[in-house]
Amino acid sequence: MPFDSKAFLKNVTGKPGIYRMYNTEGKVLYVGKARNLKKRLQSYFRSTGLSPKTELLLSKVADIDVTVTHTESEALLLENNLIKECRPRYNVLLRDDKSYPYIYISDKDKYPRIDLHRGARKKPGRYLGPYPNAGAVRETINLLQKTFRIRQCEDSYFRNRSRPCLQYQIKRCTAPCVNLISEQAYRQDIKHALLFLEGKSSQIIEELVAFMEKAAKKRNYEKAAVYRDQISNLKAITERQHVSAEKGDIDIIACATEGGQACIQVFYIRNGLNLGNRSYFPSLPEAMDIPDILAAFMPQFYLGREVPVNIILSSRPTDASLIQQTLSEKAGRKITLSTSVRGERARFLEMALNNARQALTSRLLSRTGLLQRFEALQEALQLESVPERLECFDISHTQGEATNASCVVLTQEGPYKSDYRRYNIREITPGDDYAAMRQALQRRYKKTKDDEDSRKLPDVLFIDGGKGQLRQAVEVFDEFGINSVLLVGIAKGEGRKAGLEKLVFSDGRPELHLDAESSALHLILQIRDEAHRFAISGHRAQRAKKRTQSPLEDIAGLGPRRRQTLLKHFGGLQGITRAGVEDLARIPGISHKLAQAIYGRFHVND
Repeated sequence: MPFDSKAFLKNVTGKPGIYRMYNTEGKVLYVGKARNLKKRLQSYFRSTGLSPKTELLLSKVADIDVTVTHTESEALLLENNLIKECRPRYNVLLRDDKSYPYIYISDKDKYPRIDLHRGARKKPGRYLGPYPNAGAVRETINLLQKTFRIRQCEDSYFRNRSRPCLQYQIKRCTAPCVNLISEQAYRQDIKHALLFLEGKSSQIIEELVAFMEKAAKKRNYEKAAVYRDQISNLKAITERQHVSAEKGDIDIIACATEGGQACIQVFYIRNGLNLGNRSYFPSLPEAMDIPDILAAFMPQFYLGREVPVNIILSSRPTDASLIQQTLSEKAGRKITLSTSVRGERARFLEMALNNARQALTSRLLSRTGLLQRFEALQEALQLESVPERLECFDISHTQGEATNASCVVLTQEGPYKSDYRRYNIREITPGDDYAAMRQALQRRYKKTKDDEDSRKLPDVLFIDGGKGQLRQAVEVFDEFGINSVLLVGIAKGEGRKAGLEKLVFSDGRPELHLDAESSALHLILQIRDEAHRFAISGHRAQRAKKRTQSPLEDIAGLGPRRRQTLLKHFGGLQGITRAGVEDLARIPGISHKLAQAIYGRFHVND
């Protein structure tokens, strides 16, 4: 039954607020805001002037609901929250799943450490940033270690040192762990590091020059040389990173569009220092003008994170005044959006725009190749349409030890890493790949069974394996009532040689061998190899963790004190393995049942 727009519009208010459009299944298709809800919604149902994408959207609309807000600014905030929560298909979506990295300095400690930090900032100390990526943080930390020799080691490692580590030997640390530097001198280094991060290099240099002259007068030439090197390093860093004489925090944002795609380049300037840049490729429902793209991008990008005082843009966003007002209210200070700039700022804006254009060109070229592979896959697998989402599973273990399963996702835009999953496989017979695959598939698709909208199903699911592994997928999908996914096993060829792989299908069609030059095969091998890489890295991490643990830690009911008692009584782990059940049960705190569990841990085959 088509949506009755006339009846709906009769009762719509003219106040500000947001509106949500739903399809017949109750899924949100689009979220929008309006200063006047009635006028905005009326514009959708006019007889002419609508874009093809808007007409397609309206053809799928089964219901619309509205939420009235006090102000347009409040509507913008609510719209942003709903877009992030519902991720509607017809909204501009910013795919940015990672939290931004910060430099963390534990300045409450006696000898503070410096480290990269992501996530909630709960630990006491100073957080400086955010930085565009982890690489920029590591580079800055590296510079600080070279110049001020601040420790980066974990507290547990620091507290248990009896002699200086390698960092001291290569002059990256002053070894406060063994008191080779006084607390006062170390605090001085921390102070200088913080001043540097705040963009006050000139103040540090003045202090270091005074210290150098003082040391030279006392004929402490070795100490004076240390100050000299610090001054030299700081001058070199400042020359390389300094943007302008003007202090303050600035983001420089430039947007480029081509072929219905957009790239937004953000340069991060903090206290006059260039912290680096990052490219964003928002998902566009249709070809859009740059002002509209920036208007959709900025609330999603800034609301919920720290906002710099000045934001310089290549184009003025639609609703710029509203965005500026809302950001200012959230930040608790005035935020300025600028498009007309001169001097150094204009130079950086031009550089950001050039970077956006270059990044978009590179992406389009790579996407064109990837899309061609998807089209080749459609033809090879005789699909009705070009697949949008592929998933692949693989299992990794070493003779049954630390079994790990991986699930990777590939879309027409490339690897969708936020949907990658690893599964630590437990409670199966070691080395049983079929059981491992079955468990991973059950854990991955159970949520789909319980809530169909919670996770998007793939168009094609690849299993790294032959008929046996594929059978597990078929049974799991039958169990969950999923019949819309083509299941394909990637069986190794003769001699396990690359290019000789055979495809095994769940729908009963004959096995398929693709030519080594086939673009479809290249795509299949790409996702297979990525699943293998992801599984093996998880397996190695799990195996390494297990091998650093005592086998006693796996035994339920055997806490640290009892483990210590056992080790002390039997003289180590080897003595425990040789002990019988009765010997173990004689130890205070070890019941006969627990003794049997300990014995069984080391005598599985007895």
